[in-house]
Amino acid sequence: MKDVDVNPDEESPYECFECGTIVLSTDAPGTCPDCAGPMRNRRTPIE
Repeated sequence: MKDVDVNPDEESPYECFECGTIVLSTDAPGTCPDCAGPMRNRRTPIE
């Protein structure tokens, strides 16, 4: 696996598991602003 330069100040896309809302944020938003569902970082693969 390649080493990836991580820039913590870079915005990442977060997607809601419940409604699919996508939010760009530098920090994990925790819950969806629309439905309060759980969010995931879209750059992290789901296994």
